Amino acid sequence: MSRARQTITGALLLSSLYLSLAFELVPLPAIVQKDVVPLLPFWFLVSFGAWLLFRLGWGMFTFRDTPEAYAELMDEIKLAKADLRVRGVDVD
Repeated sequence: MSRARQTITGALLLSSLYLSLAFELVPLPAIVQKDVVPLLPFWFLVSFGAWLLFRLGWGMFTFRDTPEAYAELMDEIKLAKADLRVRGVDVD
């Protein structure tokens, strides 16, 4: 199964679950229905953002563990600096 198909399947599953809660198709206590269910999309958005920030931070933390990517990036930086110096830009 491709990554796109997994993402679409998960999104459809979560949205149908939320809509069943929002339209009260699943019986819940009144206080949960009134106070918790309307905040679920916001909670999901904040949690997703926190997860993405964690993934970004972890990728930066473990970047030196991939020597090939590190060497490639350092070569690209050297090329970019050389190109900018040729054009008269001070990069140091």
